[in-house]
Amino acid sequence: MKISTGIIACAIAVSLYQTSSAIDETERKPRQRYLVLDDRIIEATHNAVLTVGTVTKHPSNPLFIEDKPWEKRFDNLYGNVIFNEDKNIYQCWYSPFIVDHSSREMPQSQRDSKRYRPPPKREMAICYATSNDGISWRKPSLGLVDFDGNKNNNIIWRGPHGAGITRDSQDPDPSRRYKMIMQGLSTSHSADGIQWTKPTKLGGIGKIAGDTHNNVFWNPDTRNYVAITRTWGPLGRQVTRLESNNFKNWQNTGVILEATEKSHQPYAMPVFYHAGVYLGLVAIHAQPPVDRVWTELAWSPDSENWNRIAPGKPLIPCSDTVLDYDYGCVYACAHPVFLPNQIRLYYGGSDYYHYGWRSGNLSLATLRPDGFAGYEPKSPSEPAVIITKSIGLYSPTLRVSADVKPQGTLKITVTDVHNRALSKPVEVVGSVTDEAIDLTLPASTPAETLKIKLRFELQNAKLYSFGFAP
Repeated sequence: MKISTGIIACAIAVSLYQTSSAIDETERKPRQRYLVLDDRIIEATHNAVLTVGTVTKHPSNPLFIEDKPWEKRFDNLYGNVIFNEDKNIYQCWYSPFIVDHSSREMPQSQRDSKRYRPPPKREMAICYATSNDGISWRKPSLGLVDFDGNKNNNIIWRGPHGAGITRDSQDPDPSRRYKMIMQGLSTSHSADGIQWTKPTKLGGIGKIAGDTHNNVFWNPDTRNYVAITRTWGPLGRQVTRLESNNFKNWQNTGVILEATEKSHQPYAMPVFYHAGVYLGLVAIHAQPPVDRVWTELAWSPDSENWNRIAPGKPLIPCSDTVLDYDYGCVYACAHPVFLPNQIRLYYGGSDYYHYGWRSGNLSLATLRPDGFAGYEPKSPSEPAVIITKSIGLYSPTLRVSADVKPQGTLKITVTDVHNRALSKPVEVVGSVTDEAIDLTLPASTPAETLKIKLRFELQNAKLYSFGFAP
């Protein structure tokens, strides 16, 4: 039997199953959820290939468009979407160009006949929208910022470019609940996400333009802040990482992702921590004459060392229909929203080429729970086999998430560390999410101390995750 190790990546589950510990032979703290995309948990595979998940674009797309006088051009949107559990609302901060040329209702012939060039005094702003369900959005009149002699708009700040905004629940100071990083690079904070402090320039990080969608998050492993931004190198755009213990003093820890060929460059990469790994939603810009952007998937065990999942294969693809709402570009927003029955990946879509006349929008793609990527058979003629490294058996109840097609099966066998079966195979028929499976083991086995392996055999099926009931 041919055995090969897999390169694997990240994924999901509702926040109940988040974890911060890596798996190894001396693991002390049990993980409730293991994502098969994480190569630290896989010992061997046979006839198995790791593929990205399949998104469903929401039928209500686009969710909102450039329909205000100050929304001249969304461009990449640079959206930041969170679900605020305290207020029970969705919040979105996005960055249109408020001084620019508009291409709304412009036919393709007109877009092709005249090259788009931005105006000399082009200006970006941060705008704010809310939603009760994440589908129907409101752009409230905030009365904060003047636009053409009127403050009846949803602008919260004129000028910042590429703002990444997050809600920081771990900071004990409520005046710093919301945090922002923007082009420059500079940071700001806010109590409510609406009124922001004067920006503070980051020192000691070298010359970084950060001319993209910057983002920042709290790292629960190292208990510090991590910022993701953009630099430039021999192959064009690069993804660069910064870190800080206090959101004031920052260190440049270096380039973490760059192009493998100049024709396809990483334009931006919103990063978030989930279920023990770090996930990156990489905007890949195919350079002119293609001049389109789609979103791919990357993962990291520590936010510093990154692996791309199936380079060239989009997680969120562009439409194939010219002038469709996301034909030209797909830029993932920061902060996917995890719901019990789906993952919501909001994104900025646009209907034509990156450097051309294009109109933008906020749109939504969804994934099944644990569905960022998974293992499936490479060849349909025989089952795929996935064998885990040894793990602690902390519960006799296994939980599994997998898609199992009609006439497909998923078989699970518990073995000892020497690959000797401890149980008869348990067969799963039909797609399951966090399915509870009782493991039948020898009565003399002390479950709280036992080290085991799991052997998964898949036929017409795709495995995303497994774990143990608490």
